[in-house]
Amino acid sequence: MPAFSRFLRYFMAVGRLGSIRKAADELNVSASAIDRQILNVEAEIGMPLFERLPTGLRLTAAGEILMAAGGRWQKNLAEVRARIEDLRGLKRGHVEIAVIDALAKGVIPAAIQSLQTRYPGITINLRVAPNDQVRRMIATGEVDFGIFFGPESYREITVRAFVDVHLGFITPAGHPFGAQAEARFSACIGSPVVVPSSPLAVHQQIAVLEGTTRAVLDRKATSDNIQMITSLVLQGVGIGILTSLDVITEVRAGLLAFTRISDPVLRPMTLALCTAAARPPSYAADLVLGEIQSAFGELAWPAAPVAPV
Repeated sequence: MPAFSRFLRYFMAVGRLGSIRKAADELNVSASAIDRQILNVEAEIGMPLFERLPTGLRLTAAGEILMAAGGRWQKNLAEVRARIEDLRGLKRGHVEIAVIDALAKGVIPAAIQSLQTRYPGITINLRVAPNDQVRRMIATGEVDFGIFFGPESYREITVRAFVDVHLGFITPAGHPFGAQAEARFSACIGSPVVVPSSPLAVHQQIAVLEGTTRAVLDRKATSDNIQMITSLVLQGVGIGILTSLDVITEVRAGLLAFTRISDPVLRPMTLALCTAAARPPSYAADLVLGEIQSAFGELAWPAAPVAPV
């Protein structure tokens, strides 16, 4: 801190409290350091700033002038610092984010809208890409941060928050199958099914379930697009298989029901908010990151607090 700033902090504390000892206790500095600063300035301007009384210190006319000027100076300094922080990117700047397709609705857009209301100087580019591509964009620094499945084995990635996401059956509201909170994978045998295909992350999980249960699915349709699968299910084409994340908006709106697949071989998928390990976020990116991190728990099924990292 510059010498003048230090003196002014000491001087204004003494002027407010009327005591060097009380000011020293409040500022956690020695009383002699405060007294020396005040005496040096009094010698420099050739006038006393305080009257030394038996009951304490009282501002002189010169001291009152300096006290008023000091208040204005501190206020101006705070405004200058705020403007500098803007330039550094705390309230202005551009942020690049990559997310998987399932996040193109609901929680993430709502978080961005909330942030834009408070920080309109920040612009954001949201890139929707397949899971592996999102990871690569984060690791190479192509984006400031991103959200994808399965970050566990990548050293170049830093996980900021994560939630568990479950695989399950989706059915239109009112469908008898949807009354079940959970069911085995084999429960869909004999029913028409709408199945996700590569490159959707759940495609591999379904292949594992088919291999372990030896179930033969009646595939009425397949798609590599979550919205298309959701639409086909709503149209009654068949029972869909997606994650809780994929349909959380429709389930909460009462359009779809979600039944978790309970086979022991199946493990929850880890959805993670990540940055590159070798690249700290910019000030603007860190602000956006914090906003999304605070809402991240809403992506769990059922909604739960963000898991600590």
